[in-house]
Amino acid sequence: MSKIEIKKASLSDLKALKIISIQTFSETFAEVNTPENIENYNRESFSEAQLTTELNNPNSQFFIAYSDSEPIGYLKINSGKAQTEVINDHALEIHRIYVSQSFHGKKVGQLLLDKVIEIAQQSAVDYIWLGVWEENHRALRFYTKNGFVAFDTHVFILGEDKQTDLLMKLDLNKKS
Repeated sequence: MSKIEIKKASLSDLKALKIISIQTFSETFAEVNTPENIENYNRESFSEAQLTTELNNPNSQFFIAYSDSEPIGYLKINSGKAQTEVINDHALEIHRIYVSQSFHGKKVGQLLLDKVIEIAQQSAVDYIWLGVWEENHRALRFYTKNGFVAFDTHVFILGEDKQTDLLMKLDLNKKS
């Protein structure tokens, strides 16, 4: 396997970010959601206009994982008012972390999570938090293995479907 590189994304990466966003979201959720809900979510959440707005937000950062110059996953983190729920101003939200199915089990997700932890430690935040669908067992195992604990829930709307996300956090003050 070639070396995985993680690079901070900018507007020049818009097309690559759009492609990897749609690909990985669809791979992760298409089998358990309606085609209409997936298509609508992809169209609204990953349009060039929406991604441009997110890339231009000073409180959001994107990182793309590459293998041989091919995007294979990505990460979006939010701080301050960019957080989808402002639970704590001294927290960092993992808004999205997705890896192409063909790279599952190859430590790409771990590299992306390690990047978040590095940024969080440099930012002196108290904890990292995220929302993960309660039915996404693979992701739940991954985050639990990395020390995240559930602390609340919220509703995630995917088209016509109301889904429950577990809110999980990693307390950086307790991590050794």
